[in-house]
Amino acid sequence: MGTTITVIVLLLIIVAGATYLVRSQAQAKRRQLEDAKAEARRWVERLGGQVLNLTGTDTASQQAMADASERYNAAGSEMERAETVEQAHLAKKTALEGLYYVRAARTAMGLDPGPALPDDPERERAGKVTEHRSVDVEGQHYEASPQPTASTPHYYPGGRVAGRPVPQGWYSEPWWKPALVAGAWGFGSMLLFSTMFSGMAGIPSAAAWEAGYDAGQEDALEGGDAGGDAGDAGGDAGDAGGGEDFGGGDFGGGDFGGGDFGGDFGF
Repeated sequence: MGTTITVIVLLLIIVAGATYLVRSQAQAKRRQLEDAKAEARRWVERLGGQVLNLTGTDTASQQAMADASERYNAAGSEMERAETVEQAHLAKKTALEGLYYVRAARTAMGLDPGPALPDDPERERAGKVTEHRSVDVEGQHYEASPQPTASTPHYYPGGRVAGRPVPQGWYSEPWWKPALVAGAWGFGSMLLFSTMFSGMAGIPSAAAWEAGYDAGQEDALEGGDAGGDAGDAGGDAGDAGGGEDFGGGDFGGGDFGGGDFGGDFGF
């Protein structure tokens, strides 16, 4: 009888301990989620204050603020749906991207860009436009510049789009947007990238870009033919950018938006 009672007591202790452990873990997860949501909300609100109170005074700043407003709306929607720490982090990342656009708009207007934002390794590795470039690709004219100009009113803060790096800078066309929307790059995108950024310091080579490598990882291509065969380094060119399949590098049957590459982006 005494042995039975002892076993029952031990079982009760084990059950109580397991229940306490499960509850403690659940509470810890809730706290982590609430902390992540509070952090994301802080950045979303900061972005909202800028979007609601700052108006662009020229084409470049107006375009940058339009992009910031788009990120603000997206971050707000992500906050409403956030049920995990990862989803809250995504909302924060979107809000931070919006604030990069705000800084660009303020710079374009000659204003103080404001407090520095947290560093983003993806933006750092993507590089930045360091000199003005003017190129023609498949009948379409493109320009890139480190500063806003009348011919380069479209800003991108830098980072990865559909697995491949897009340098920070000001552009005549938002050539990355079709890939941003569709999740895949068009057939002629490598030619554009190569023509526009060839030889620019800190920017991945065309072969590295096609393979999905960014500037900080290009050394991984050494030992092979970095000038010609790097596009096969990870298998298909579209697969090397993070293990994802980007439809063989095409979308819309190989054209941007069903038209020729470099046609009307519709943005």
